[in-house]
Amino acid sequence: MHDVPVRVRGAAAEQEDVMHDVPVRVRGEVADALAQHEPVVALESTLVAHGLPRPDNLAVAVEVEQLVRDAGAVPATIAVLGGEVVIGLDAAELARIASSPDVAKVSTRDLAPAIAAGCDGATTVASTATLAARAGIAVFATGGIGGVHREAATTWDESADLGALARTPIVVVCAGVKSILDVGATLERLETLGVTVVGYRTRAFPGFYRSDSGHTVDWTVDDPAGVAAIVAAQRGLSVGAGAVVVANPLPPDEQVDPEVHDRVLAEGMAASREQRISGKAVTPFLLEHFHRATGGASLTANVAIIRRNALLAAEIAVAIAR
Repeated sequence: MHDVPVRVRGAAAEQEDVMHDVPVRVRGEVADALAQHEPVVALESTLVAHGLPRPDNLAVAVEVEQLVRDAGAVPATIAVLGGEVVIGLDAAELARIASSPDVAKVSTRDLAPAIAAGCDGATTVASTATLAARAGIAVFATGGIGGVHREAATTWDESADLGALARTPIVVVCAGVKSILDVGATLERLETLGVTVVGYRTRAFPGFYRSDSGHTVDWTVDDPAGVAAIVAAQRGLSVGAGAVVVANPLPPDEQVDPEVHDRVLAEGMAASREQRISGKAVTPFLLEHFHRATGGASLTANVAIIRRNALLAAEIAVAIAR
C-alpha cells in the first residue's frame, strides 16, 4: 500500500473563493478503506502529544489503534508533520509525535501557520474533526470535547471545538465535556449551534472524569446501530451540517471520586488565576494539576475514557459502513 496525496477543500462553500486547496497525505491503508467504504476511525494527536505523560502516551496510542483494528475498523491518527497534514500516522510518525518536545498544539486557526512554518503539530478536537470529515471519515474518537470555560462571562473563553462541531458532519464519541469547564453553558451553546447530542445508554450527560456532570440529555441510543440510524436520518433529511456528539460515560466505579474531583478542581482554578494561565494553556495546566493532585487517579480515568471511546467509535463506524 502506498500513501495517497489528496487535496482538501476549504472549510465552507462560501469561503472557497478565498481559500486554496491544502495538500494532505492519507496513509495507504486509510485511503484504501475509504475508497472501499470500509469503517475508519479518526483519532486526535493532541491526546498523544499533550494529554498523557511520557512514555504512557505512546503505549496508549498504540493500544488504542489496536482496539480500533480489533473491532473491525481502520485507525487514522491525524497530525501535522513537517508542515504536511497526515491522516493515518505510521508507527514511526506516531512515535515522533509522542516523543518530541516541540510539537505545537494545533487547532483549526493554527493549521495554516503550522503548514506554512513547516512544523510538527498535534491536532485538537476541532482540527481533527475538520480534517477527518474533509477526508471522508465518518467517526472520530476523543477523550472529552472542549467547551465554555468557567468564568467565560468575563473572559469570553470558549473552545474552538464548539464552532467546529457546528459545521462539521462527523460522529464524535467522547466522555462529554471536560469537567474542568462549565458543562451547563457548553450544553446550551451546543444547542444554540444546532449540534446533536445523544447519551450512550444514559440520560446523564457525563463530565469526563465524572460519570454524571449533573446535566441531562434529551436523546439516548442503546447500541451502535442507533447512532448509525441518526446519521442516516440526518443525511437523508439534509438537515444540519454539524456533528453528532455521542456522550459515552465512564462506569461509576471507574470515575474520579466526585468529592476529590471538586476539591482538586477548585484548587487548580485558583492556581491558574494566581499564575495568570489563560487561553489554550488552561486545559493542559488543569489536567496536569489533576494528575498530580489525585495521585494518578485522573490519569487512570483518562486512559479508560480513551480506550472505551475508541472501541465504541469503531463499533459505530462498522455500523455506519453496513
